[in-house]
Amino acid sequence: MSVERFALVAGGGTAGHLQPALAIAEALVDAGHDRGTIEFVGSERGQDRATLEGRGFPFTLLPGRGIVRGLSPRDVTRNIGSLWGLSIAVVRGYRLVARTHPRVVVSVGGYASLAASLAAVVRRVPLVLVNVDAVPGAANRLFGRFARASAVGWEGNPLPRAVVTGTPVRPEITAVRRGPSDRRSARRLLGLPEDLPTVVVFGGSLGARSINVATAELADRWQGREDRSIYHIVGRRDWEEQPGSAAGGPDRAGSADGGPAVKRVPYEEQMAAAYAAADVVVCRSGAMTVAELAAAGVPSILVPLPGAPGDHQTANARVLERVGASVLLADAECGGDALAAELDRLLADAPALEAMGRAAASLGRKDAAAAGARVVELSARPRAREGAA
Repeated sequence: MSVERFALVAGGGTAGHLQPALAIAEALVDAGHDRGTIEFVGSERGQDRATLEGRGFPFTLLPGRGIVRGLSPRDVTRNIGSLWGLSIAVVRGYRLVARTHPRVVVSVGGYASLAASLAAVVRRVPLVLVNVDAVPGAANRLFGRFARASAVGWEGNPLPRAVVTGTPVRPEITAVRRGPSDRRSARRLLGLPEDLPTVVVFGGSLGARSINVATAELADRWQGREDRSIYHIVGRRDWEEQPGSAAGGPDRAGSADGGPAVKRVPYEEQMAAAYAAADVVVCRSGAMTVAELAAAGVPSILVPLPGAPGDHQTANARVLERVGASVLLADAECGGDALAAELDRLLADAPALEAMGRAAASLGRKDAAAAGARVVELSARPRAREGAA
């Protein structure tokens, strides 16, 4: 049975793809489009179903997964299965576009976007790419020349017909305030000392092992320093391997002479409070993290994930580094000594930290979701031509 949609929003598999897609979809609803006319096309693997259920948007999940870069027998076997799943997804994606007659297809990247994007090109449906990394991913590079427009997070993205809209982040992040009283309140909420300079460390929901090891070494290097606080969001995968991995308030690390107040948690739901509490953040440089640091105006030390496709995390980190909002530290150099040296320098210069925060905030865009939605609306074919293919 044929149903008509204003937009198919294709992509997913990770929060970095789903979050901006949902933000733009909600902005389209705010602009007057019925929720039922915006359909998501995601992946059967990953968190797409759990994320999309209950939000009121229709959605279709397709099979398939990404291609592994490797030639081992296991990798070859997996890639054969991936290609078979992709073939099925392409057929189902084409049928979905033919059945729903969308006025526009929006691709947020990732392998889950391939089928609907290809169908849009074949059926001559306007295609809009959304690219939140500083460099385009493989899927967006493939379809860039066919897209009517590309909504990108940062200046300098090489995609054709790029429009800098910024990267949509959660409303609670754009609402972060970092004045002295805001920092004390956030630290109190997180169970941290209210008046100590605070370093917040995280590496994603699972964790980043090199950063976690360096943070444990940092606490040792700071033995005898009771004028520092570390809030370490370890990640669920690495939680059991960390010293002091038990719930509770901050401990004093280091020797009998005392050390920094260190609180370790496996995961943090209240990231807005973490950003508000921090004098400086140490973390990876995924697209959404970099966008949140900019939106909240937080100084940072960024440790890009080595081996990320296209080295996109380094490119993301450079966006903040270029304006003086961040220090870039290579993963191979991220040890306790290097981290202590950088943090000692930054924490000793409060005016410089404030300037870094202002530089980060200068790149944040609170209207990114609405700006992305406007690009989608301007690219959609007129209603009078909906039946044309």
